[in-house]
Parts: sequence; C-alpha cells; structure tokens
Amino acid sequence: MKEKAKVKRTEALIKSRRFRVDDLRRRLATVEAMREDADRKLADLEESVARERQRANDTDIGRLAFPSFLRSIDSRRENLRATLRELEREGESVSLALDNAAQELRSLELVSEQQSRREDELEMRRQEARVQELAIVRHLRKHALRSA
Repeated sequence: MKEKAKVKRTEALIKSRRFRVDDLRRRLATVEAMREDADRKLADLEESVARERQRANDTDIGRLAFPSFLRSIDSRRENLRATLRELEREGESVSLALDNAAQELRSLELVSEQQSRREDELEMRRQEARVQELAIVRHLRKHALRSA
C-alpha cells in the first residue's frame, strides 16, 4: 500500500514538473518572439533613417529638419535597445530556469523508472517463490502418497 502511495506521489510530481517545463518553454518562446520583434523594429527604424536621410538631401527644408528627426529617432532607438537588453536578461533567466526544471524532471523520471524496475523485480521474485512453493507442495504430496 505504501508503494502505491509513493508511486502516485512521484507521478504527481512528474506531472507537475512537466507542466513547469512546458510553461517555461512557452515563456522562453514568447521572450524570443518579443526579442525578434524588437530586433525587427530596430532594423525598420534604421531603414527609415536611411530613407529619410536620402530624402533630406533632396531639399533644403529636409536638410534643416533631418537633425530633429534624428534626435527623435535616437530616443526611440535607445528605448528599443534597452528593451532588447531587458529581453535578453529575461531570456537568460527563463532559459536557466528551464534548464533547472528539465534536469529536475529528468531526475524524477529516472527515480520513477528505478522504482518501477524494483517493483517489477519484487513481483517477479514473489511469483518465483509461489511457483517454488507449489513445486514443493506437489513434491511433498507425491511422496506422501507413495508412503501411504
């Protein structure tokens, strides 16, 4: 009875750890998607600056307005870079947590497999003992009938 309770607890722990690993994988994928989006926005911003620089060179007003445009773009660029740094830190944190959770899950699965093997071996020994006991009983009956 104790073994069954232990197995159920282990199975519940494994299920819980699998859920945690899956959740961390989803979070990591979300962070990666957000990082890719920020990278894309930064690249779009750089392309926009190149286009505006080209246009600014075409007119006198454009040459005068371009520096103020660059200042506004610089603040957006810095915000995007700060966001990228934060996403990188969060990604590293989630990745580390995922590695730890996956290692914990593997350990629990290994323990569960070992428990299962031990239980299977114990059951096989019990069955072998029953078979041997039956053989002994048959042998004793056979000799008891001969003696009688």
